Amino acid sequence: MSRIQLLSPRLANQIAAGEVVERPASVVKELLENSLDAGATQIEIDVEQGGMKLIRLRDNGGGIEEEDLPLALSRHATSKILVLEDLEAVNSLGFRGEALASISSVSRLTLTSRRSDAPSAWQVQTEGRDMEPVVSPAAHPQGTCVEVRDLFFNTPARRKFMRTEQTEFKHLEEVVKRLALSRSDVSFQLRHNGRVIHQLRPARTEQDHERRISSVCGPAFIDQALSLDMCAEASGLRLWGWMGLPTFSRSQTDLQYFFVNGRIIRDKLVAHAVRQAYQDVLFHGRHPAFVLYLELDPRLVDVNVHPTKHEVRFREGRLVHDFIFRTLHRVIADVRPEGAVAPVARSQDGGPVLAGQTPGNPGSNAQQFEQGRMPLTQAPLGGSAAVESSPGAGFANDYRPAGPSLGAVRDQISGYGALHVPANGSGGFGAPDGNGMQGAALAAAQAQGEVAPPLGYALAHLHGIYILAQNEQGLVLVDMHAAHERIVYERMKQAYETEVVRSQPLLVPLSMAVSQNEADCAEEQSAVFQRLGFELSRMGEESLVVRQVPVSLARGNIEQLIRDVLSDMITYGQSQRIENHINELLATMACHGAVRANRQLSVPEMNGLLRDMEITERSGQCNHGRPTWTQLSLNELDKLFLRGR
Repeated sequence: MSRIQLLSPRLANQIAAGEVVERPASVVKELLENSLDAGATQIEIDVEQGGMKLIRLRDNGGGIEEEDLPLALSRHATSKILVLEDLEAVNSLGFRGEALASISSVSRLTLTSRRSDAPSAWQVQTEGRDMEPVVSPAAHPQGTCVEVRDLFFNTPARRKFMRTEQTEFKHLEEVVKRLALSRSDVSFQLRHNGRVIHQLRPARTEQDHERRISSVCGPAFIDQALSLDMCAEASGLRLWGWMGLPTFSRSQTDLQYFFVNGRIIRDKLVAHAVRQAYQDVLFHGRHPAFVLYLELDPRLVDVNVHPTKHEVRFREGRLVHDFIFRTLHRVIADVRPEGAVAPVARSQDGGPVLAGQTPGNPGSNAQQFEQGRMPLTQAPLGGSAAVESSPGAGFANDYRPAGPSLGAVRDQISGYGALHVPANGSGGFGAPDGNGMQGAALAAAQAQGEVAPPLGYALAHLHGIYILAQNEQGLVLVDMHAAHERIVYERMKQAYETEVVRSQPLLVPLSMAVSQNEADCAEEQSAVFQRLGFELSRMGEESLVVRQVPVSLARGNIEQLIRDVLSDMITYGQSQRIENHINELLATMACHGAVRANRQLSVPEMNGLLRDMEITERSGQCNHGRPTWTQLSLNELDKLFLRGR
């Protein structure tokens, strides 16, 4: 082995570039962050051949002093931090002072800059083995221009790992999108091979901000998103942004943007909290879409964790996880049909505006989804539940408690079979009899000046599966079984939460060998386990004994469940596994207790189901994430038949 030697500046920078500069997109990310930190409000990016041949970025930021230009291309030179206290409360996007030095070591870099009070601009380049900076005068307006040519020209091994031009540009474009979402007050222009790809103007109003979101994420997202404007603020944390409806789910996580103090991150704690909030309403294998912004004290988050700065570490991870989960969970639960149904434009005589008349365009869905409850009065429940005798399905995982018995299902949903049969024996909701059509009910309500319910009044049954209802907007189609399944499930959860969890002592206590870290966690969280129906005690440094378990999980794999719960508590600060498995059991019971296809409901029963949907949380999806209802407006129906043309 040769003697220890000091690496040359170029080789040291090239080694650092292996972490900082992965591809052209990494270069654009570092340069954009520098421009934003410099206070730029206008940024232009020119790219050729996916960034491999040329990356040119111009901004109108504060610029760099002539004397500081040589330092700008040196390692560990920055204006953003000075002492350790600055590193513990970073407010800027960049702070390490490695980017420009690393980029210049694997490309031909030219930096031109001018301060507002400087008589002229200056330019700096690095040349030779020792990367000596050469400064010369130049012509340039206020701001900075960084030109990167022939990326990886002197490191051919790295260049071989580059993908096609189109693939590299897609990665680069995604970086620009992320920064454009982070700073909607800054204008961005992206050109590729001389063609303008994005021209994003600064957002000065809420409408402009939504237009920026629509330009980056697509108009379908903003039309199917819930707004969290100023709705969540507690313990020094503030969460705002847009979250897609459960029906606007994706097959992959390509439309998920989460920002912490303006920095895009991909953190497992945040991902876990969002996934938990959506878990009860998403179809299997689908992923939510969201653009969310979390703001907190910079001292409570460590951004100096990973070279790419995509990962962070929260000082109060458990608090952040719980705050994100509860905020998103509450917003999803508060979605009601009255918020999803757009108001109808009316003519002077009070009738709805049809396709051939003056159009009335409702606002975006982000504004239509007003949270709240309908002040509807429900008739008392009556009758008996119609339950099939098929056995309860177990969990689709390793925890397999016994399926619900037929009697248990009847106890949980007794009295729901009749679905709001009126006590006076009338057909209900304006119908002359139980089998009458409800077309006149809406007209009668409008004539009396009453506001019709969001889901309207039932008209008929279709093949014993779907309910056809009429509201002011047009036609409503409801999946009878899916809707009833959600209603029963939510009522079961409420009943379970209000009751004391029943526990069952084990005939032979279960001994578990665990790590010392897991044993410490179980001892600290003993009150949480006790509230969920478990009795755990520590018998040694690495030993636990389970003496009591919930009745509903008595036949499950208790040891594996507790190990997974402890793992979650250590990683995320809390665990929802026990509640999730109890909810899975309740969902199975609700599925078997809901009205089945081909069961003919009377019109009052169908109307009772519609009224329950309007006051039930998450009624837009069944327990498995399938949609329960959809709306066809009069305009959409008119287009099908070419009316008004």
